Amino acid sequence: MQRFIYPILATLLLLVGCSSKPVRHLASDAALIESGKSTRQDVVRYLGQPDRRRSLSPGVEEYVYYNERKGFLGNLPFVGKLVDPASYEMIQVTLDGDMVTDCDFLVHKEGDEDRATDSSGDELP
Repeated sequence: MQRFIYPILATLLLLVGCSSKPVRHLASDAALIESGKSTRQDVVRYLGQPDRRRSLSPGVEEYVYYNERKGFLGNLPFVGKLVDPASYEMIQVTLDGDMVTDCDFLVHKEGDEDRATDSSGDELP
């Protein structure tokens, strides 16, 4: 009986060690949004609540979604930040009223100028 318990316990520990948080695939999510056809409700349904929201002008709003990208070594504790450069992918959805007028998918590397960290946006919980 003991010879079966140890392999089962080892397998369970390996599976728990490999678990991680859910992954967002912004590139494929951006393909679901169509300028001139998608509505605000479609954007929230497909992408969820935005990470940042900005008012560009009266009636025109921008939703920003972003996700960190880590390479092969990026998930290693302590070493990951030293070896793998930080980058992230971002979707910018421009809404005029309730209609999507523009949807851009961007990939940024550390040090790039970007609008995701612009302080004029409203921070969302």
